Parts: sequence; structure tokens; C-alpha cells
Amino acid sequence: MSKQMTEMLKGALEGIVLAILAEQPAYGYEITARLRDHGFTDIAEGTIYALLVRVEQKKLVDVEKVPSEKGPPRKVFTLNADGRRDLEDFWTTWTFLSQHIESLRPGGSDISADTAPGADTAPNTNTAPAANTTTTNTNTNTNTTTNTNTNTEEN
Repeated sequence: MSKQMTEMLKGALEGIVLAILAEQPAYGYEITARLRDHGFTDIAEGTIYALLVRVEQKKLVDVEKVPSEKGPPRKVFTLNADGRRDLEDFWTTWTFLSQHIESLRPGGSDISADTAPGADTAPNTNTAPAANTTTTNTNTNTNTTTNTNTNTEEN
């Protein structure tokens, strides 16, 4: 696995594991096997076990010890409500990043929204009095958006 792939996976692996657990509960080795089934063949089991400790500490999963036919009981991890919210946030962020990164590639797709995940996208509800004023905001990143708000108050 390339160094670049390793670095990129570090930031996304928690979300990937939560997505695996959203499919169904699993224990550590099972999660590693499912990751391999999805093409993540170079991820070490130790990496997954360390990540499972973190998601358990963050209370994103519920853990049940289940007897094993071979050896000690297995810890089965189930995604809980907090984990589902975290996974939803992960997908929102992933979608934003992947779309914007793709837009940078020559011939990549155009992005129609500049709003970062979690940013306030509510319409302007400013009701402060103004006398025939026009405000124009222009964003010239990749796309140009012009918003014109006119507030008029008669006395």
C-alpha cells in the first residue's frame, strides 16, 4: 500500500469501520475480513483492534462478549445510535470532500454548492431596518454565486 493511501485511510478508517458495523454486528476478525472483501486488503488486524478500542471509548458501539468455540469470548461490536449519527456525519463529510476533490481533477464534475458540511445554510432572515439598501455578496472560489437582498422600510 502506498504511503499516500495509508495516510488517506487513517482519516477515513473509523467511518469505514462504522459503515461495516452498520451492515451487521461483528467481532474484530470479522470486521477485518469484511474490509478485505471490500478491497481493503492491506489493513493490519492490529490497526482494526486499536480503532475498535477508540470507538468503544467514544461510545459509538455497544459491546457484547459472546462465547467462542475456540479460545476466550469474542467482543461483538454493534453500532448504537451515537455511532449511527457519527456515521451519518462521516458520509456527509465524505460526500462534500469527494465532490470538491473531484471538481479539481481535469475533466472532473462541477460543484453546484459551496457549503461545507455543518455550515449554516439558512436563508437570510435579517429584519433590521434599512433604507433602500442593496447588499451583494459574491463568492469566486469555483462557482460564482450572487445573492441580492433588498430591505426597504417606509416611515
